[in-house]
Amino acid sequence: MIRPAPAGDLVERFAARLAEAVESRTAISSLTDEHGFTVDAAYDIQDTVLARSEAAGETIVAAKLGLTSRAKQEQMGVSEALYGWFTDRHRLNPGQPLDSGRLIQPRAEPEIAFITSRDLEGPVGLHDVLAATEAVAPALDILDSRFAGYAFTLADVVADNCSAGAFLVGNPVPLGSFDLARIGCVFEKNGEMVGTAAGAAVLGHPAAAMAWFVRKLAGRGEGLPAGSLVLPGALTGSVPVGPGDSVVASFDRIGQIGLSVV
Repeated sequence: MIRPAPAGDLVERFAARLAEAVESRTAISSLTDEHGFTVDAAYDIQDTVLARSEAAGETIVAAKLGLTSRAKQEQMGVSEALYGWFTDRHRLNPGQPLDSGRLIQPRAEPEIAFITSRDLEGPVGLHDVLAATEAVAPALDILDSRFAGYAFTLADVVADNCSAGAFLVGNPVPLGSFDLARIGCVFEKNGEMVGTAAGAAVLGHPAAAMAWFVRKLAGRGEGLPAGSLVLPGALTGSVPVGPGDSVVASFDRIGQIGLSVV
């Protein structure tokens, strides 16, 4: 699923810096402050970071999308979402707490995860994605930007693998005929509500975000194989989490998922 990034001193140097930030759990300053680069080049850096992870024995197990909220896009001054990848190092099992000590500045947000039943590639639309969806599931995406204070450009966060920190997925539910755009979500931290939204917060429909992702992959000569797990973007804003915190996301018809932090 990951294609080799083209050779280049800039790609290799910035990929090494991001990999070191992950390993040392130390935030760094914006890469684009030092040397500007395009979003396409940022995906090359991301590919190189992931290639390092795979060489170290990690396996890619899921995809993650970001900036799929119109409000977040306007806040960042961009008109497009972004994507990254989770490896098995990022995956949390049900009941497993998040060890915040292995992250830099974790934040949690609720998502509706997709599990695909057939290959998706090329110029697909929302209905193509729904036809290829085996199930959906409640999920929590734990962000962990390698940039101090989450201060970054779009190219920075793409290079940083979409701020991938950890993720947790609950029990899958067959898609059936319910409308994901109308699925409501209540997000709580330490027993207090911190956000509410519906699936429509994600580009009008979570499957629309999935379709954007497949089209974006096609532009890089890639596709999304059957059996893929994708977190298509947050329904609400993210909240910082630390030792002693807990978060719970409750979704209409899909279920509930919770996580404690140590």
